[in-house]
Amino acid sequence: MTKKATNNSPSPSDQPKGTFAFVSLGCPKNLVDSERMLGILSAEGYVPVSDPNGADMVVVNTCAFIESSRQESKAVIREMTDLKEKGKVGGVIVTGCLAERMGPQIISEIPLVDHAVGVFGREEIARVADRFMNGATEQRTVFKPVPIKALDDTARLRVTPAHYAYLKISEGCDRTCTFCAIPKMRGKHVTKPIETVIGEAEELVRDGVRELIIVSQDTTYYGKDYYGEVRLKDLIKALDRVEGLEWIRFLYAYPEHMDEELIDLFANSKRVVPYLDMPLQHINDRVLKRMQRRHNRSQTEKILGMLRGRWPGLEMRTTFIVGFPGETDEQFDELEQFIRESRFERAGVFTYSHEEGTPAVKLDGHLPEEVKTERRDRLMAVQQQVAFDHAASKIGKKITLVIDEIDPEEPDSWVARTTGDSPEIDTITFVTGKSLTPGQFVKARIIDTIEYDLVAEAVGKPW
Repeated sequence: MTKKATNNSPSPSDQPKGTFAFVSLGCPKNLVDSERMLGILSAEGYVPVSDPNGADMVVVNTCAFIESSRQESKAVIREMTDLKEKGKVGGVIVTGCLAERMGPQIISEIPLVDHAVGVFGREEIARVADRFMNGATEQRTVFKPVPIKALDDTARLRVTPAHYAYLKISEGCDRTCTFCAIPKMRGKHVTKPIETVIGEAEELVRDGVRELIIVSQDTTYYGKDYYGEVRLKDLIKALDRVEGLEWIRFLYAYPEHMDEELIDLFANSKRVVPYLDMPLQHINDRVLKRMQRRHNRSQTEKILGMLRGRWPGLEMRTTFIVGFPGETDEQFDELEQFIRESRFERAGVFTYSHEEGTPAVKLDGHLPEEVKTERRDRLMAVQQQVAFDHAASKIGKKITLVIDEIDPEEPDSWVARTTGDSPEIDTITFVTGKSLTPGQFVKARIIDTIEYDLVAEAVGKPW
């Protein structure tokens, strides 16, 4: 469910049209869409509530990236339709990637869904809500074609804490990875112009944001479609000049277009934190070729060497897929050894998901689920020790933290993050200190670890 909106969110009209609850599933990019729809509904006179019980409607913004995501989305939808059947919620509107992927079939499969809105129909959400409130039973779906320019993400009703926000710099993806269905749901890569991104960043700063988290489907490809060349370097320079920001963090940065100049720009920026999310997916050349990735092991190792050598204090996050069709024991062993030696500070491992309509479905050598699960567990055991060692290496060091929220279990204790931690997906730091407030930054000394997480005590005054 949504968290409490920020004070500068759009205000409902004086005569509310109705109440709505909102469930946002999936990635940060989906969260930006959710916040935009929340803003539209609020501005059009609908009042958000935290509990669906008693609401006129509930909007479920879904994820459909892999099978487990689809099952989670369907489970939440059915939870809401059960409430509708019991008379506890008026209606259910399904939006986002699952709606886009299934089309009108989603209403056929779950008949108690009142309306379905695809990814690019999000701007119509208030009109859909009006139709529902007026009892319209025809035209229950809104599916728009992929836009030729990036959608406007201003006037969002944010559900993140006031001090950080996600900023989407592009939509869609031009990659042809054989395992991925995102281009089918999100379309081709569409860049948001630099001046538009900066305008949104400045709006977010006025709303109290001190940490910007840059997201897209393919961050290092930024600008290629709109400008005819990659322009991420220019965007970084422009973002670095936005006054009021303390931290800028980059997610979804693929190896392609990563060069020394870009790395140096990251490293020497005033506001970009030493953190980079770079999904690698595998390291064996044959598997990478079958995945249709645009880099091989040698290129990957060269980029990693430049990153480690030119960006002091860098902490990296990456992801890998195990059990891809045809992955042999030897190829998996190569990946396991690579993870053991590379010592990524953060890493996630996923089992290959059978995605209808993707080229990988037609490849030979599909593996049993138990093999994929066993391989994932092996890699996570290796990565767990790497992560524990990394956490222990911080004991005794003084680092900067951002305070996210109060720790409800301990007095004068707060939940915070280091520069090496993105919200929700990475580790946290429990810090003790007097008179701290969410959104403040503070120096702290690391005194202990709790598995992946850190324990610290504040030193000096927050700012």
